[in-house]
Amino acid sequence: MEFKLLIAGAVLFVVAQVLRLVKPRMQETRFKRIFNEIHEWIETGWSAVLLAAFLMYFFIQAFKIPSGSMRTTLLEGDHLFVNKFIYGFHLPLSDGKRFWPLKDVKRGDIVVFRCPPLALTQAEREDKIDKDFIKRCVAVGGDRVLIKDKKLYVNGEFVVEPHASYSESVVYPYVKLFPTNEEYQRAWEKGKFEELPAAAFRDNFGPVTVPPGHYMVMGDNRDRSFDSRFWGPLPDKYLKGRALFLYWPVNRMRLIK
Repeated sequence: MEFKLLIAGAVLFVVAQVLRLVKPRMQETRFKRIFNEIHEWIETGWSAVLLAAFLMYFFIQAFKIPSGSMRTTLLEGDHLFVNKFIYGFHLPLSDGKRFWPLKDVKRGDIVVFRCPPLALTQAEREDKIDKDFIKRCVAVGGDRVLIKDKKLYVNGEFVVEPHASYSESVVYPYVKLFPTNEEYQRAWEKGKFEELPAAAFRDNFGPVTVPPGHYMVMGDNRDRSFDSRFWGPLPDKYLKGRALFLYWPVNRMRLIK
């Protein structure tokens, strides 16, 4: 979106400069008033569009909840603003590198990120689809994660999650997917779990260790979320920012925690 706005602003800027060059000649024609109005609108437009692109790229992004994976914390159709600078400003054309972070990502943060290729379908990858996801960070690099009968453990400690919800009472039993923990870890990091039945690991998962520079993210609607359990750890370079403020619908307006 930001790139499209940048291109639109650049086009309007070029048009404005062309109109400025021909303006003296147009003042001698009967189209003078119409020409001046158009020129004024374009002059205002290119600066407004470029400013919007700058703000959206570095500071604030509007985001609409696309699915029910974050119920009941966030509902389908909710509109919110995303703080894009709290984890650092993105460097253009740097493959996700950031500078001047105000805070590190911590467990419990609701984050928005560019969908990793492993989380896209084959058709979406072929069509070069670019979309964003929103999930909750449950573990950071170096953390040891285990899910046992739907309960989350990080570094051996049970995590109390008042925000987590479960739409199904059934608990799928533990399934030994790989002979060793090392094979389990490698398969998870490579996103191989997406190829397996969800029942094999949805409610009993791990243990795995989140690689450095990565996060494990999960939807609050644990039984209806396509998340790191399926497609692996989230690389830091895909991170866009932290959910900040829910502004629509008005009756649900609030800061997001």
